[in-house]
Amino acid sequence: MAQRIKLTLPDGKVLEFASGITAAGVAEAIGAGLARAALAAVVDGRAVDLSTELDHDASFEILTFDSRAGREVFWHSSAHVMAQAVKALYPGAKLAIGPPIEEGFYYDFDLPSPLTEDDLGRIEERMKQLIAADTTFERREYSAAEARELFTREHEPYKVEILAQVEHEGETISVYTQGGFIDLCRGPHLPSTGRIKAFKLLAVAGAYWKDAEGNPQLQRIYGVSYPDKKLLQEFLVRREEAARRDHRKLGKELDLFSLQEEGGGGLVFWHPKGALIRHQIENFWREEHLKNGYDLVYSPHIARLNLWNRSGHTDFYAESMYPPFDIEGNPYQLKPMNCPFHILIYKSRLHSYRELPLRWAELGTVYRYERSGVLHGLMRVRGFTQDDAHIFCAKEEIEREIARTLDFSLYLLRAFGFQQMKIYLSTRPAKSIGEEADWVKAESSLRAALTAAGVEYAIDEGAGAFYGPKIDICVRDAIGREWQCTTIQFDFNLAERFDLTYVGADGNRHRPFLVHRALLGSLERFFGILIEHYAGAFPVWLAPVQVVVLPIVDSLNEYAGRVQQQLAAAGLRSQLDERSEKINLKIREAELAKIPYMFVIGAREAEAGQVTVRRHGRKEQKVVDLAEAIADIVSTDRQKEQ
Repeated sequence: MAQRIKLTLPDGKVLEFASGITAAGVAEAIGAGLARAALAAVVDGRAVDLSTELDHDASFEILTFDSRAGREVFWHSSAHVMAQAVKALYPGAKLAIGPPIEEGFYYDFDLPSPLTEDDLGRIEERMKQLIAADTTFERREYSAAEARELFTREHEPYKVEILAQVEHEGETISVYTQGGFIDLCRGPHLPSTGRIKAFKLLAVAGAYWKDAEGNPQLQRIYGVSYPDKKLLQEFLVRREEAARRDHRKLGKELDLFSLQEEGGGGLVFWHPKGALIRHQIENFWREEHLKNGYDLVYSPHIARLNLWNRSGHTDFYAESMYPPFDIEGNPYQLKPMNCPFHILIYKSRLHSYRELPLRWAELGTVYRYERSGVLHGLMRVRGFTQDDAHIFCAKEEIEREIARTLDFSLYLLRAFGFQQMKIYLSTRPAKSIGEEADWVKAESSLRAALTAAGVEYAIDEGAGAFYGPKIDICVRDAIGREWQCTTIQFDFNLAERFDLTYVGADGNRHRPFLVHRALLGSLERFFGILIEHYAGAFPVWLAPVQVVVLPIVDSLNEYAGRVQQQLAAAGLRSQLDERSEKINLKIREAELAKIPYMFVIGAREAEAGQVTVRRHGRKEQKVVDLAEAIADIVSTDRQKEQ
């Protein structure tokens, strides 16, 4: 009688099968719909092909396109099909890497001549032929020596270099083939190329091998694919809308900020209008923190390197830190984090349990090294300001403080207009410090706080900080994209490393717990998210110019000036357009500048002490008494998005 195995599904249900059944066979046994949607499987936490035979009791899950892991399988398989097409069309092409990305995939190639956007159509045609052939993805395993010999024979030097980095003595190397195409890959992959029902190649770009300047320059082709044409069409519409909202484009058009190579890559120059919006954000942030029991602190931009050695950053974060520099024979470091500075403030004197919790907040500018190839507008920069805070508390206060911080974060994000959010609990990463028992306690505290808050959350395995687990909050913007903003981190390590104590009710010294948190993330990145969320048309309270006054003819400029004075007296930010231009041109330019309100002034309005009010993006207009119009805007200005 064949050996029986038990498979435990994600919902806890246990199914029994004969040993040797494939993952695809299990999907078919569960249901025909699941079998049609199945892309790969996860067995005991490891993603495998549907053709994998199962021979032991295990946890089991089918991956479909509805899951992130399933989409990664789909997109990585599509990258292999694209690479096969490129190799067929350009015989001298050498393969680098081709991973899935946030939405879609890319593959890097070393080609004898440059590609252009015009070449993408030709590659797409060959991909269609390969997909129509419905060729099976087959996994083969080799020893490290056999794999080296294979890819040397295939004239694939980048694959040979990858093998030299990843191979270990006695390790089995996996290779995937479809038709005559062969690639080094861990997998898994789709059952066959025919599962790709819709795809589009999007762009060609340059890329350095391993993203390091000085290495060979490669050509990167980006693409996206889906299991049906409707999803592809939705993506293309979403992509077009994202391009319209691109914060880099709008930042230039609205004169909000600039990034200038002359000043240095990844460094943001805030222009007057952008700086005014930042001022509004910072004022609101400070006011709300003071209301919520925080004290404000300020800290330096540099410190002795020994501080970062003690905190552990030089051991776990060195790749993102700038090189130290010498001051009077002592090595100093640009700060990548604010936490050691707040710890030094805490250590400056002895604290009592009666003072706890201490909540210290700072808009602290930090500096992190990012490769030039990954810099991206405001979203990925080298110098940025975190809305940072650290909470020093007793053990019995930790869950309450985390829950309080979670509520505060949700309040702030909603105030900026984000109503849909997704929350993640990020657990211990592979590279970390501390005892396992401490990590278990910390993660359980975060779980308890999330449960007490009554919010749904997902687990992000291995994505915690090196010193403790964390809660991440992602907001969903106006076109459905997720942006990670809030991070709430439980830290049981730095208090130990810096020997932090407080005097307890028993008169003895005790170790405080530490919570790191940034609610908006960084002001630069959050500003970029806001620009794209609102497509540059900010709500009234954030808009750099809230009202533009538009006299129809020059003779009305005197009355228009008095209108602007009254706007200023009411605390509103306004602009007076006194140019001798036609009113339609003035209105059109105000629309392009995305100013929330226009006060159009003609002779009748001036005589009656009125204005004609137009709103940005709306065609209707109404004549209103000036005092009433101003009062209405003042009321709107005071309203956040709660």
